[in-house]
Amino acid sequence: MARPEKIRLGDLLIQQGLLTGEQLKFALDEQKRSGRKLGRIVVESSFCTEEAISQALANQLQVPFVDLRHFDPKQELINLLPEAQARRYRAVVLEEVNGVLRVGFVDPTDLQAYDDVFRLVKRDIEVAVVAESQLLALIDRVYRRTEEISGLAKELTADLGDVPVEFGELLSVSPGAEEAPVVKLLQTVFEEAMRSRASDIHIEPQASQLRIRFRIDGVLHVQMEADLKIASALSLRLKLMSGLDISEKRLPQDGRFAIKVRNAPIDVRISTMPTQYGESVVMRLLNQNTGLLGLDRLNIAPRVLDRLRNAVRRPSGMVLVTGPTGSGKTTTLYAALTELNTTEKKIITVEDPVEYRLPGINQVQVHDKIDLTFERVLRSALRQDPDIVLVGEMRDQMTAEIGMRAAITGHMVLSTLHTNDVVSTPIRLLDMGVPRYMVALSLQLVLAQRLVRVICENCGEVVTPSPSEHEWLRFELGDAVDKYTYRQGRGCARCGGTGYSGRTGVFEMLEMTNEIVEAINSDDTGVFVQAARRQMAGETLRRDAVRQVVRGRTTIEEAMRISNQFED
Repeated sequence: MARPEKIRLGDLLIQQGLLTGEQLKFALDEQKRSGRKLGRIVVESSFCTEEAISQALANQLQVPFVDLRHFDPKQELINLLPEAQARRYRAVVLEEVNGVLRVGFVDPTDLQAYDDVFRLVKRDIEVAVVAESQLLALIDRVYRRTEEISGLAKELTADLGDVPVEFGELLSVSPGAEEAPVVKLLQTVFEEAMRSRASDIHIEPQASQLRIRFRIDGVLHVQMEADLKIASALSLRLKLMSGLDISEKRLPQDGRFAIKVRNAPIDVRISTMPTQYGESVVMRLLNQNTGLLGLDRLNIAPRVLDRLRNAVRRPSGMVLVTGPTGSGKTTTLYAALTELNTTEKKIITVEDPVEYRLPGINQVQVHDKIDLTFERVLRSALRQDPDIVLVGEMRDQMTAEIGMRAAITGHMVLSTLHTNDVVSTPIRLLDMGVPRYMVALSLQLVLAQRLVRVICENCGEVVTPSPSEHEWLRFELGDAVDKYTYRQGRGCARCGGTGYSGRTGVFEMLEMTNEIVEAINSDDTGVFVQAARRQMAGETLRRDAVRQVVRGRTTIEEAMRISNQFED
């Protein structure tokens, strides 16, 4: 195919009616002032979209425009162009058509990029046009660094030699010998974790190898397996980064550190634990650039959302969010705080650890080693004249009693509790030793939640439920089970072959009405359970999960998996 010709983007956009003369003059003046590309200025000024510009270029050059949001690339073709060059030239190999490689370019008129890509792939190429943001997202998705990580691990193994290195020996050698491979390996692992949208990194010594796994959308995936000899070097470096005791390998330790990955600030919470074959290290990744969601972005049913908003906006009382670790409780509480955070309100949080930093809110992290406990911080916080107090977790009787006393005496208290569902939450508080009257007077509302994986938009397709799935759905839907269509993802490059991309919440709620309060005061727990179920009217976690299935948001298998967790 002939090389594309150079064209003037501004004239093209005017010609195709995408820009006015005034808009083009503004964009050209801004280009002279800042040196940025004209197309970027046009998009950032909201004169037209990236896709519209790309489509205009494609029309002018009479080449295809490829929407990468709905494109499933082949990894072997992608790898023909190294990642560094793909980013530099804003290009990616899309497909092979009649022996010719179709390459997507953001700027197909960049003749230097065309020539260099042609030289790199050593094949005939034809041009397609792609939008820049879509291209960068595709590059982040498809250029997995598993081989690079494995190569760095082997390099580190070779540097460490045949004898396992002890901490003292590793500290005594020069940084150029061992530390550089460790740093490179960890940096690459963090970058790949962020590309994969991983929430946690697990470094686990096994009998004959070291295994690194990522938790993506709540499920662990093996990232790589390496020589066990590098385990001590990795744990040492991570301990140094987080200020932990590097000489202590017999006891668990917890810490945190901050890093930058691809210019994004990441808070890392680290936990080490001695195991039979070495120290297991787990790191929770918190991206500080990720904007906090409001309550209306959490997929809560409108009726439940209205009652939740009314409860948290009351001047006093307690609202509890319950569920197991990793069910999104903290996200829900922070979403509520973002709506409550005004200059008229004083908000204090007591957390372990502080996961997200919120402007305008006084956040305190507990520190048990210096006796800065939940109980102590909470007592002090109540002397600071707060309107709203968030307690990270009701861990013991004393913390619960202080929080509930605050809720009774004019403060709105938000907190979490580890229970399976809303009905078991007041019972759990009573089991902790909290007086019955205090639970009845302070508790306003309980919200239980889980996270279900969302079907990948790129590869979702209609499926027929299996007999067991059909029977499970019939329990909630009755004869209407056959009226709906059901979906699942077949697996593609965009979702890493899982069929899922992202997660959403399922919820159930119990509001403390007069009937519920009277039932709590009864010595018979069964009276409360019956009253709670009457009030919920079947609006359970399971039913909300089925609702997501019917909407085509998640799969029957995923809803069944989540339901089994709390039904057990």
